[in-house]
Amino acid sequence: MIRLFAAIPLPKEVRRRLSQLTGGLPGARWSPPENLHVTLRFAGEVDEPRAEMFHDCLTAVAAGPFDLRIRGLGAFSSGHRAHTLWAGVDASDDLTHLQARVEAAARLAGLEPEGRKYTPHVTLARLARDTSPARLAEVISGNNLLAVTMPVDRFTLFASHLGKQEPFYEPLAEYPLGK
Repeated sequence: MIRLFAAIPLPKEVRRRLSQLTGGLPGARWSPPENLHVTLRFAGEVDEPRAEMFHDCLTAVAAGPFDLRIRGLGAFSSGHRAHTLWAGVDASDDLTHLQARVEAAARLAGLEPEGRKYTPHVTLARLARDTSPARLAEVISGNNLLAVTMPVDRFTLFASHLGKQEPFYEPLAEYPLGK
């Protein structure tokens, strides 16, 4: 079994800029810069034949290159507790089209449909239960002017290797846009 996801990798300069936001939030487990990306589709644990089929289906995804805009910070919550700090990504028509094509490829490969509405973002940190809501609000409001635009000309299939520390994301295949 292999744990897979399709994502837009971030250029080094964008990862550097986002990694400058780390710190000042007790209880946050910050994502390493090399792990920052915009997920298009999480496939989860799949067997080798399904992984190959997913790859084959992704090679047929047709979408053009576009600019992606990362803007502001926010948090995902469960109930009254925030658990993830993220940088927002504008859901442009181009990004929505690409994500829909990747989702269609996943279904064609036999993966279960994604049950959640697509919310593009870059995960910056996982938050501990005791993370101060007031401090989190300060970090979010203190970075509300964050705005980074980057070109997107490809997406990548990653294997996620879990361990005792942060996961390691291994790029398996790249898919150019604009074919």
